Amino acid sequence: MPAKFMTAKEAVSFIPDGCTMMVGGFGLSGQPIHLVEALLETNTRNITVISNNVGQQGQGIGKMLLENRVKKAIGTYFTSNPDVSRYKREGKLEVELLPQGTFSEAIRLGGSGIRAFYTPIAAGTLLAEKKETRVFDGKEYVLEESIRADVALIKAHKADRYGNLVYYKTARNFNTVMAMAADLTIVEVDDVVEVGELDPEAIVTPHIFVNIVVKKETPL
Repeated sequence: MPAKFMTAKEAVSFIPDGCTMMVGGFGLSGQPIHLVEALLETNTRNITVISNNVGQQGQGIGKMLLENRVKKAIGTYFTSNPDVSRYKREGKLEVELLPQGTFSEAIRLGGSGIRAFYTPIAAGTLLAEKKETRVFDGKEYVLEESIRADVALIKAHKADRYGNLVYYKTARNFNTVMAMAADLTIVEVDDVVEVGELDPEAIVTPHIFVNIVVKKETPL
């Protein structure tokens, strides 16, 4: 079925309290800021955020953190937002740190229906504590669980009227795999074009993974 087109306010109304939510972006690059701002206009709380680095300090998801909307952060690089470390020390936030490649692969496999995988990354480090390990060909591997979420908020450059997506350069980052790995995928786009206007070779995310499309300029 083609994606549904909505305002940001309508789209985020489907996000419930206590959900697990993926948010695309590397810092603010490729982060769906318009959708995050719309979510901040709601009372949705107790969210487990799966994101590379919880935005920047006081911006994007970082603003959600300061409003005490986030109960847990799963990501790879939190030092760009010092509020994450501060909230962790103060007992206001649970944090799960993963190597960046492991994070990306766990989401990709979550979207592919593969429940867990072995990787040598983090073997012998604190990140492997309490995780199952095995030795293959004389090398230690860590068992990592794949990641899925209730909702994914992602950012793309353009969508056609069916919901097929193309991205803009490095703003693609984690958005493509997150689109596959959630029960509900909501995408913010810069522009919407008619079916057939996108080069089929440039389409990265087919519409089958997209549920709701929000044009960035649409008022909240």
